This record gives sequence, structure tokens and C-alpha cells, in this order.
Amino acid sequence: MRNLASKACLCLSVAASFFSACQPGKAEKEEEQKRDVLVMRTTANETKKINEEQVPFSDKISESLPIITIKPDSTFQEMDGFGFTLTGGSAMHLAQMDTESRKQILEELFSAEKGIGVSYLRLSLGASDLDEHVFSYHDLKEGESDPNLDQFDLGYDKKYLIPVLKEILGIYPDLKLMASPWSPPVWMKDNNDTRGGSLLEENYPVYANYLVKYIQEMDNEGITIDALTVQNEPLHPGNNPSLLMPAEAQAEFIKNHLGPAFEKEGLATKIIIYDHNADRPDYPISILDDPEANKYIDGSAFHLYGGEIEALSEVHAAHPDKNLYFTEQWIGAPGDFPENLQWHTRELIIGATRNWCKTVLEWNLAADENEKPHTDRGGCDRCLGAITIEGNKVTRNPAYYIIAQASKYVRPGARRIASNLPEQLPNVAFQNIDGSIVVIVLNDGKESKQFNISLAKEMIQSSLQAGEVATFVM
Repeated sequence: MRNLASKACLCLSVAASFFSACQPGKAEKEEEQKRDVLVMRTTANETKKINEEQVPFSDKISESLPIITIKPDSTFQEMDGFGFTLTGGSAMHLAQMDTESRKQILEELFSAEKGIGVSYLRLSLGASDLDEHVFSYHDLKEGESDPNLDQFDLGYDKKYLIPVLKEILGIYPDLKLMASPWSPPVWMKDNNDTRGGSLLEENYPVYANYLVKYIQEMDNEGITIDALTVQNEPLHPGNNPSLLMPAEAQAEFIKNHLGPAFEKEGLATKIIIYDHNADRPDYPISILDDPEANKYIDGSAFHLYGGEIEALSEVHAAHPDKNLYFTEQWIGAPGDFPENLQWHTRELIIGATRNWCKTVLEWNLAADENEKPHTDRGGCDRCLGAITIEGNKVTRNPAYYIIAQASKYVRPGARRIASNLPEQLPNVAFQNIDGSIVVIVLNDGKESKQFNISLAKEMIQSSLQAGEVATFVM
């Protein structure tokens, strides 16, 4: 497998402006002209799964074929990474593997040299519905109060999540982490329940301090939280745990409590709003329209259980100075490899990034063969992990390959660059910091397709089976 990060100086003719310091001799130029393109393929029929091959740039091209034209000079958002949510249940399964088995799968997941190079994880702040049981970091007995949060404790996360995270960071120290709360402690809510209800207005200040304390305590563990979404799925209060938080409540909480608390404590963690479906772009837009809330906000996060991915560009158009993140999409057990590969690649890997997202994260890194653990009273009992862990045995599922097609070669700091969209060939292109060009192409049709990729004066001719996805590294 090619290690792109190890290339100190590339002198591609298509990106010469990036490499004025490189001065190759004649022999090097001749060798450069003969270089191959790395292609990584996953087919719908599963005969190839992130299989790598080398293909040459072509001397003779059929001009009758569709052409994907790459334009490195036209740039868009900078990428933070591709990855998954490390749920409490995922961490539990990983922690219970033997040391060597766990090391092997973590290196496969998080090393770009030895594996697929996952570079971004989302965490649940407290329990999600894929934990053994519901918990917060400040659970009190009925009738107790502790407004100073003296009893705050990362507690259950110290058992599985934090040890596993430390192992992961040992493999890939530059991993970025996003945290999302599913519910505040129940004593802060109007229904005194983990499911649904709203945050009591009188507890807005203490809950802001609760979120600050989480970031600080994780930092004390050597774990940096890069970003915080204010509430997971704020318009879905039926999950366990969950919280109803309409847009006006989220705006109020940010501008008068969370933002000032972050500012007071000097936190660099980004505040990200919404974290729900693409069918309500009005939710984040309305918050960003409030200048007092806007000044504290980095951007908006989305799922795609409702709406169309193109709606994310409406949010970008309304507030182009704010970032967009795609943070969650599940695959239902037992999975349908051809359908999952095609839909998630088209809508998320290609669709979300072409609509300005800096991340693409699939839901649920790991579960067992029974899709456990999950909470009762609303927890997901059909969420298929990217990997299934049975003891020390690991099975790789559709989400693993969907993310791998992007995560291995589109590295953090890459810029999305322009490419056209021939019929039934959705695609997206990036330029890495080292100058390498990466193009991800899906055959979204029902028959095999031949096509060309044009980059400056060079051309590649290739073909894809129906439903196949390929990553071209140039």
C-alpha cells in the first residue's frame, strides 16, 4: 500500500505551482511521465474489497467516452476526515478483545500505512442509545442537587472508552474527536427522565458548565475534544437517551450560556449546532441568523434520515463563513452490501463532500453479532457496526469499506477540488497537502461503464462495473 504521507516532495506537472522548490533532472522527468496511477476498488458483488492496482496514464484515449475533468485550481472546503462514531458499546467490545487482537484491528482502522486511515471519530458525551445502560457524568439521587458540579465524574467512560481512545491516539495522535450529548443529567430536565423532555431554563448555566467540565476532564486524560455538537438529534426526543431542543432554545443556550462559558474558560473546542436531518436546513440557518449566537458557532452538523443532501448547500449559501459536517448515518442489520455501497457512496462520500461537508462519519464503529449493546425504551437494536466483534473475531461490514474508499487516501487537510459530473458517474476530487490528487468515482448505473479522467494534459481510461466504486490516486 502506498504511503502518501512519506513523500517529501512530489513534482506533478498538474500541480507545479505547489512544488516550485522541486527541480528534477531529465531522468527524473522521464520517470515522472511514466508514473502509474494507484486505483483502489470495491465492487458491488464483493469480488473486490478495497483491492489496489496500478494503472498507467494513457497515450491513446477514446474521445467518445464520458470524461471526468479535474480542475485543481478550483478549490472548496478543507477536509477534517472520515470515520465513525466510537459508541460506548463499540469501546466495550474492543476493550474486551485480547491485547494483540485489539492492537491489530486498531492499527488496521487508524493507521494509513497499515490499514484504512480513519482520521475522525465522534463520541457520545455520556451515554448514547448504543451503551449497556443510560448514564451521565453527574447522576444524583432523587431530591439531591449539586449546582457546582462537585460530583462530576467521567465514571463509566473510564472503564472502556477512555482506555481504548488512548490506544487509538497512540496509533494516530492527530485523530480529531467530536463529542455529542444525547441527554443532560435527568435532574436538569423538566421530565426527570433520560428520554425526551427539555432542559430547564434555570439549569442552562449549570449545563453549560457541565459541558465545559467534560472537555476539561477529557483534556486531563490527554484527550482533546476538537468539536462539540450542542445536542444529538434535537428534534427526535423519542430515543433513549434524548432531549428536545428547538432552534430558539439552542440559540438561547449558546449565546447566553455555552458560548460565554467557553470564552471564559479559554476553550478552543468548536461549537457545532443542529446535528440532525437534512430536511430542516431552517433550524441551523435560524440560529446562525442570530448575530449573538453566530459569533460562538463554528458550523452545523447533519444526518440524512430525512431530506436531501443538497439541502446542506442552502446552509452554506446562507452563511458561507461557517463550516458543515456530516456526522451520522446508520446501516441496518444484516446489511445489503450492493445497496449500502452505492447509496452511501453516492449520498455521503460524494454527496456530502460536494455539498461542503468537512467530515463524513458513519454511525457505530462496532457491535456484536446481535447488534448489542443498546439501551431499552428506544435504543437501536438493528444498528450494524462497521465491524462485528465476536470475542476476538472481526467481521468487516459495508460501512467499513464505504469509509475506507475515502479515508485511506483523502487525508486531513485535503482540499476538495472541482470535477464535472458525467451521467451515472457521480464523483468527487481532492488535493492532499502533499499535492497528490484523489478522485472517487461511483458507477451509479445498472451496466458497466467506461470513462476517462482528465487531469491537465494527462488522461486515464478506466471502467467500473455496475455499483462499483473506485478511488484513483494520482
